[in-house]
Amino acid sequence: MLEAIFCNAISRAMTRLLRYTLLGLLIVIGVLTSLIYSLTWRPEAKEVLPVSCSAQAPTLVPGQALKVMTWNVQYLAGKRYVFWNDLAAGNDENPTPEDMAFSLDEVARVIRDEQPDIVLLQELDDGAKASDYQNQIKLLQERLADLYPCSAHAFDWKADFVPQPHIFGSVGRQLATLSRYQIEHAERLQLPVAPANLISRQFKPKNALLVTYLPLSDGGQIAVLNTHLDRVIQPDETLQAQVTAVAKALDKYESRGTPWLIGGDFNLLPLGQYQRLPTEQRTPYSADSALHVLWDKYPMIPTNNEAGGVDRARWLTHYPNDPGLNGPDRTVDYLFYSTRIKRVEAVVRQDDTLRISDHLPVIARFLLPAAS
Repeated sequence: MLEAIFCNAISRAMTRLLRYTLLGLLIVIGVLTSLIYSLTWRPEAKEVLPVSCSAQAPTLVPGQALKVMTWNVQYLAGKRYVFWNDLAAGNDENPTPEDMAFSLDEVARVIRDEQPDIVLLQELDDGAKASDYQNQIKLLQERLADLYPCSAHAFDWKADFVPQPHIFGSVGRQLATLSRYQIEHAERLQLPVAPANLISRQFKPKNALLVTYLPLSDGGQIAVLNTHLDRVIQPDETLQAQVTAVAKALDKYESRGTPWLIGGDFNLLPLGQYQRLPTEQRTPYSADSALHVLWDKYPMIPTNNEAGGVDRARWLTHYPNDPGLNGPDRTVDYLFYSTRIKRVEAVVRQDDTLRISDHLPVIARFLLPAAS
């Protein structure tokens, strides 16, 4: 009898302990979920963005020339580092304020020297621990306000806290488009993200398209897109999915008769460059570049002939943070444009930009379609 009573008491105690344990676990899960939700960012598939634009900014005219620059400025970090996400042996986590100040001045110098009508910039930080919480778009605009009265920007990575040991703090990285001409409106279009579990996905970059619409004096408009596609460690389906999404967006503009152009860091190689890279440099890429989805349909700068021809060194745009390299060795930054737009000239500015960023600016001059 006593044994039965004792067993029943033990059973009731274990039941209560299990209940309390499960309740505790549910509370912990709820707290962690709430914390992750509050620390991270979940953008919509399509978002209207604020535009900063002076009423005095001129309006584009059909048939005019338009000079465009695209440049990944690597959050103004410069070239004196091998960061933890550059190489397995890299251990640098953040640049010094002095190096960022130097790069800021140099980026402004190059832009002032070139004076493009539209500047497409990638990897400008805002509120990131690694860049001392700078608002780099604001810092750059202060130096270029007389040239670019209009601008729009969009985050493609944002979190108040990322628990990754090398970051262990906030991230905030943006695309920015500066324009000498009127911007009518702007939007952010979310691209497919890399596969990951539900929790880690919240802290990852969320690559996007920053779309600005510039009005034309005849009542039409041109769509200007800015992007930075995913930087993969091993080839997967992410870049293929992102390029496919970009192509669908461009197809819509083309089918409507809206002239467009897009620039950015696509993190993909042109035809033939995979085979020219040393084996140890090929890891993030595939022999069959997903970029063919775009170059099969639309003109590209640099073209595959330029990037693979006798003068291919002139079209290299990426100088990885790798002490084993002594200069740029691949092309990953491009401009694509509508078949209604005509290319006049193009160049990768290499001679005085090798120490500013791990990417080099791609610059082109176009002719917009004449009034119909």
